Amino acid sequence: MSRHTHVHGVPESGALATTPVSRRHFLHAAGAMGALAAVNRLTPAYAQVSAGHGPAPTARASLAPAARAASVDLRVAETAITVDGRRATAVAMNDTVPGPLLRFREGDEAIIRVTNALREDTSIHWHGIILPNPMDGVPGVNFAGIPAGTTFTYRFPLKQYGTYWYHSHSGLQEQVGHYGPLVIDPAEPEPFAYDREYVVMLSDWMFEDPYRVLDRLKKQATYSNFQRRTAADFFRDVDRMGWRDAIRERWMWAQMRMSPTDISDITAPVYTYLCNGLPPAANWTGLFRPGERVRLRFINAGAGTYFDVRIPGLPMTVVAVSGQYVQPVTVDEFRVEIAQTYDVIVEPNAAAAFTIFAESMDRSGFARGTLAPQAGMAGPIPRRRPRPELTMMDMGMAMGGHAGMSGMSGMSGRSMGAPSSAGGGHAGHGAPTPAPAPSPATGHAGHGGMPATGQPTGQPTGQPTGQPTGQQSSGQPAGAMAGHDMAGMSGMGGMAMGGMAEPRPWEPGTRLYDGSIERKTGLRPLGTLPDPMLHGPDDHDTAMTKPAEVTGSRLAEPGPGLGEDGWRVLVYTDLRALTPHPESRRQPVREIELHLTGNMERYMWSINGVKFSDAPDALRLTQGEPVRFTMVNDTMMAHPMHLHGMWMLLENGNGELCPRLHTVNVKPADRVSFVTVPNDLGPWAFHCHVLYHMEMGMFRVFDVVPPTGGAPVTAQEAR
Repeated sequence: MSRHTHVHGVPESGALATTPVSRRHFLHAAGAMGALAAVNRLTPAYAQVSAGHGPAPTARASLAPAARAASVDLRVAETAITVDGRRATAVAMNDTVPGPLLRFREGDEAIIRVTNALREDTSIHWHGIILPNPMDGVPGVNFAGIPAGTTFTYRFPLKQYGTYWYHSHSGLQEQVGHYGPLVIDPAEPEPFAYDREYVVMLSDWMFEDPYRVLDRLKKQATYSNFQRRTAADFFRDVDRMGWRDAIRERWMWAQMRMSPTDISDITAPVYTYLCNGLPPAANWTGLFRPGERVRLRFINAGAGTYFDVRIPGLPMTVVAVSGQYVQPVTVDEFRVEIAQTYDVIVEPNAAAAFTIFAESMDRSGFARGTLAPQAGMAGPIPRRRPRPELTMMDMGMAMGGHAGMSGMSGMSGRSMGAPSSAGGGHAGHGAPTPAPAPSPATGHAGHGGMPATGQPTGQPTGQPTGQPTGQQSSGQPAGAMAGHDMAGMSGMGGMAMGGMAEPRPWEPGTRLYDGSIERKTGLRPLGTLPDPMLHGPDDHDTAMTKPAEVTGSRLAEPGPGLGEDGWRVLVYTDLRALTPHPESRRQPVREIELHLTGNMERYMWSINGVKFSDAPDALRLTQGEPVRFTMVNDTMMAHPMHLHGMWMLLENGNGELCPRLHTVNVKPADRVSFVTVPNDLGPWAFHCHVLYHMEMGMFRVFDVVPPTGGAPVTAQEAR
């Protein structure tokens, strides 16, 4: 079904797919943009001004019946680089930051030889790839790492298609450049057409030693928060809320030892935000011909940054998430959680430059690129939006009148009937050093509904795609807030939005040795959303700040700073698989409830109140047995949770069409569940992908064992 214009196929000798760039073309772009003069040999080919390449031919058409071996050599070494005019040292692969684009075909056997030229151990984890346990690349969990001066060969079959990435799982190496994109072209024709494609890899760079930054976070968790509230903010809140509520609101935040502006742990100017390794001034550019359909493969390789992506003037049609096809959803903006991938298709019809604008969730900075018909063009930078604030609702403190907050209607400038904001975001690495289904929802939060308040430059209506102001994607008028009033959504747990259902009492179960709660009876149907629930009696012994008193599903909420501009914003409940995945046909036999815990003031992060270095043995899963995990976020930060070696079927209310993901964002006071069917034996990592949260202990190991008294089953039998 794919349309072909010009195709730069995958080299038969390997998997590095790069597009040739003429010297004249490159110099023209460098001279026109000025800032590219600082870009040295460390820029990978896909990050240079490029015409991209068309869809690769399907494996079925281009390969012999037998799977082929595709080999690649990677060298990891410290390398001097220039970022935004400043010199720094990176942990680079093949002398580029990000690393080279690895491109394979579904059905290949990947053979990747990694030589470690560092003075310390290293590793590579293949994020989102289902592979044999010893090839997963997590030191201390399923292999020993790659010692300095040695070469390790990764070898595994590629049984999937899609957009993925790879990165170090050793210490904080990922923060200083040890990451790169990975694309697997499908064996079958794709269900959508496009003319050319680009990888758009977003990341965050710091010039400081990341261990020094981590040490500062442990001493003062808010040291990088340069957007704290001021006296002027207080008097503004007094005008809006009155003296009593303004003082009470600040008193409650003080009691919790939290700040409502602490959206991200690390912000600009500590971070410089990059697009394909280039800072905003360098303006990465992808070329197109007007009328072409362009596929953009977005990858968030940030160590600590969520990005809000929009292209003013161009609607984006989301066609894949976590590398897996989804039913197309057209939006104006979407949030890329850390470690996640989104494939979108855009169709620029004008011979103009369009800005790819990736704003950090805390609004402290942005990464930027351009789609243009010729090199040297640059689109306008959209107007910057004010930094968002968390509310007491975000902390599970104002649900349906609970927690004594029913009288406060103006928290942080929002009515409790307005869309609540979700929390901030973070990422992780290799094992830290130890010491009946409802019908699909049709109206979703975040699809507009409020007057535009910060529309980008050049969009006088506030609608990046020309959608009339005050009209939601569902066709409801502004102010109706479709999806924010959860009462009418089948199976919707919903938070305390107007007509929210009364939270249910906490359900006891069997306490497992790691502090998790296991339930085997009364499980709800697969694919449905969890009901709102009061917190149980256990505070998880964290010396942590007060946990959320009520948690519920927040999948239909866009998150802090989104959904108030009148634009269509992607939310998790929008995601539906093209066809049911195998996991969606098997009712889970048990549920395991995990609590994401921490103390922001002391920068402690854990699961069930226990950091990884103090955790007991791995949590055992039986091969082939479907199990539901319910993640409850008791912290004020968002956590992008990543499970190695198996898919997470996100239960987003779409029944058998629930999507497969490798990383799931969990907002503050959120209750999120997924079902997995473990097939490959061995220990697998499960952790927050905010690098510093993982390093500080928000990490666990799931050990997949054969069925009791039986031999290991094959993957096909397990399904």
